[in-house]
Amino acid sequence: MPSPLMTAADTTYATTHAQLAESAAAVEAWLDAWPGWNTLPDNLAQAARHGVLGGGKRLRPYLVRLATEACGGKAIDALPAAAAVELVHCFSLVHDDLPALDNDALRRGAPTVHVEHGEAMAILAGDLLLAQSFQVLASADWPDEVRAKAVARLSQATCTMVVGQIHDTLGGVPEGLDPEATLTLIHAAKTGALMQCALGLGADVAGADAATHDALQAYGEQIGIMFQIVDDLLDVTQSEAHVGKAVRKDADKGRPSWPDLLGIETAIEQVQVHLDAAITALAPLGDAGAALSELARALAVRTR
Repeated sequence: MPSPLMTAADTTYATTHAQLAESAAAVEAWLDAWPGWNTLPDNLAQAARHGVLGGGKRLRPYLVRLATEACGGKAIDALPAAAAVELVHCFSLVHDDLPALDNDALRRGAPTVHVEHGEAMAILAGDLLLAQSFQVLASADWPDEVRAKAVARLSQATCTMVVGQIHDTLGGVPEGLDPEATLTLIHAAKTGALMQCALGLGADVAGADAATHDALQAYGEQIGIMFQIVDDLLDVTQSEAHVGKAVRKDADKGRPSWPDLLGIETAIEQVQVHLDAAITALAPLGDAGAALSELARALAVRTR
């Protein structure tokens, strides 16, 4: 199905999708072969691997890779960081899908972990994935200073992400915010924080300077909001079979979304606003930021 944002002339999505798939395969292979699984009871290993392997865009690992390369580093050196940030993302999905939160039965076109392995096992598998992310970083073959920065960065981003999930599902948003500012706050934390973290991890591995870190963080902030607006648009324009997960669940639970707040046409306009801001943020990187710019353009017209 076409995206409501895609034009017939747009070839960026297809090109970047192929590059993203190549990167995803490398991360999938790394995670599949990681020896940490071998120390676990079989039932826990099966549930945890179910939550991690066998699908997904692997967008956050791709951001790690692109940031590393944009800063002059090698993608292979950043694989532990890419794997770690994906483990945190997968932990969040396993727990979000639980009956106490979103109660989803479908993820990446397959049964969710709690449906396949039971609720108790899903809780514990999610706990495990979070702990494993830091185990991966701690064992990476990097200088001590880089490992320490990476652990601090990922732990802070995870805390921010959890706060965003709280605001989205259980409330507690600061008083006095208008509806648009509230959604921005929620999604900057829930979605944007881990994307910014991925970019920061890549820059850490490559030894980037402060100005480059700042540019990447500004870019990450914009694509985080943009990604969520597109997600909300797909939720009201695409089918469950197409996107591989439940749709229209926020509306069913009375949670606000960007199309509800702004209308579909204005929400699409806001995608362009955030896309332009993301690309502008990359200006200090010059040609080195080209792949990140192309990714942003592709995310603006994604269909899943």
